[in-house]
Amino acid sequence: MGLLDGRVALVTGATSGIGRATARRFAEEGAAVVLVARSEPDGHALRDELEQAGHRAGFVAADVGEDAEVAAAVAEGVQRFGGLDVVVANAGVNGVWAPVEELAPEEWDATLRTNLRGTYLTVHHAVPHLRSRGGGSIIVMSSVNGTRTFSNPGTSAYASSKAAQVAFAKVVALEVGRDGIRCNAVCPGAIDTNIEESTHPRDTERLGLEVALPQGSPALDEGEGDPDEVADVCLFLASDLSRHVSGVALFVDGGASLLR
Repeated sequence: MGLLDGRVALVTGATSGIGRATARRFAEEGAAVVLVARSEPDGHALRDELEQAGHRAGFVAADVGEDAEVAAAVAEGVQRFGGLDVVVANAGVNGVWAPVEELAPEEWDATLRTNLRGTYLTVHHAVPHLRSRGGGSIIVMSSVNGTRTFSNPGTSAYASSKAAQVAFAKVVALEVGRDGIRCNAVCPGAIDTNIEESTHPRDTERLGLEVALPQGSPALDEGEGDPDEVADVCLFLASDLSRHVSGVALFVDGGASLLR
């Protein structure tokens, strides 16, 4: 018996990093997983991997910033597997990191489009299906940046989007609580993923923001984590083990952000 037997989970940004680890973990625990991402080759490859392992999985290509594409992805997943029980709004980018006076409006908009608008659209289209099932779990992937850490230079857009995601998750938790739906945020710290590929720093060194720990970090594993550790937290929030947990932000960073 798996913790998610008989459930259907949708994961955005499912083809890399935390999203991929979470999709795999959910499948191992019995969920049918709807994989949503922009990369079709990576999406098809992960779907095939899960199916070959005996799991149920489907892939839908979508840009989470596009309303029609998110609506279609959710609808296709529901149609294929018969419903929706768990949603992980994970898709995100670091975007451009630059001093605020140099950060262009279109660069600000691009970061918030994926991180915040994408989260909103995913939840917006998923809630009616969760409600029709009599309950479910929404997991919003935020970050320590903008919530407990503010020392990364040039991250005004990224940190703002991540702080807003936590506020969004808390408001949604109250809106849908009577429907048996829980909504929580996960705030990872330094996790070994490829998100650096979507990071575009510019002139951040001149801001002079640097946190030094001469004796090293006293956090667990010096604050360094991997996607599987975040996936396990998502599994807890998706399962009945967290049946009375809603409206909280869980930090997955070994305690490192307490120092910043």
